[in-house]
Amino acid sequence: MGQFDSPTEATLARFKSETLSSSPAGSVVDKVVNLGGILLEAIGFTGASGGTKFFSVLKNLATKKDETNLIYFGDALVDDIRRLYRLCEELRQQFDERINSPEFSAVVANATLHITRTNVENRLKRLAHLIANGVKQDDLEPESLDDMMRAAVELNEADVILLGNLYKWQNHILNEKGMNPTKWYGDIQSAHQNLVKSGALNSHEHLNYRSSYLRLERSGLIQQITSINNLDGVGYELYALLMGGKKFYERLQEIAVPK
Repeated sequence: MGQFDSPTEATLARFKSETLSSSPAGSVVDKVVNLGGILLEAIGFTGASGGTKFFSVLKNLATKKDETNLIYFGDALVDDIRRLYRLCEELRQQFDERINSPEFSAVVANATLHITRTNVENRLKRLAHLIANGVKQDDLEPESLDDMMRAAVELNEADVILLGNLYKWQNHILNEKGMNPTKWYGDIQSAHQNLVKSGALNSHEHLNYRSSYLRLERSGLIQQITSINNLDGVGYELYALLMGGKKFYERLQEIAVPK
C-alpha cells in the first residue's frame, strides 16, 4: 500500500466553504443512483475542485458524519479510480459500466457507515482501495465487501503487515489447483517455518503478534492450526491464510494483483 497523502488545509477550507449542508438532499435512493455518474465526473478533473460535487453527495448521504473523514475517504477514492483508469486504459468502458451500477453506489454508501468508526487515515484509505479494486475485479457484491470494510477499519497497521507476511509465504499454497488436503498441513507448517526463519517476525514483538493473529482470525482472514510441535513459543503459533484473507490483502493494494 502506498503512503496516504492527507488533504491540505486549503482543501478542507474549500470543502467547508461550499456550504455542503445546504445542498439539496433529495431521497437516499436518488443520491445512491447518481453516485457513480458523479464520481465519473469528478475523476475527469485533475484540479482540486473536481471532487466538490462528489463530496457534496457524500455529505448528504452520510448525514451527521465526520466531514474530515469524508474528505479523506472521498479524496482517496477519486485518486484510486483515476489511477485505475490510467493504468488500465483499455478497460475504461467496462469500468464506466461498473461504476454506474447500483452495486457500486450501494458499496460507496455502505462505506460511509464505516468511516465513523475510525479517524486513522490509512484505514480510510483502505476503504477506497477495496472499492477501486472491486471495480477492477468486477466484484462489487455488497455483503462480501461489507465484511472487508469492517476489517479495514478495525485492523491496525501491524495486523496488516502480519497478514502481508502470511500472504507472502502462503499465497502459493492457495494458488495451487486441486490442492491435496493431505498435503495442506505440511505445506502450511513449512511456510510457517520459513516465515519464522526469514526474520520477518521480530522476536521482541512476539506477544503483540499473538494479538494481531487473534484480530485477523476474528475477522475471518486466517485460521489457527492446532499443533503440538510449536517450538517457537507464544506469538509464533501456526496460522493458515484463508481465501478471504488472500482476497482482502490483495484488495488493499494500490491496484489489485491479478487473480
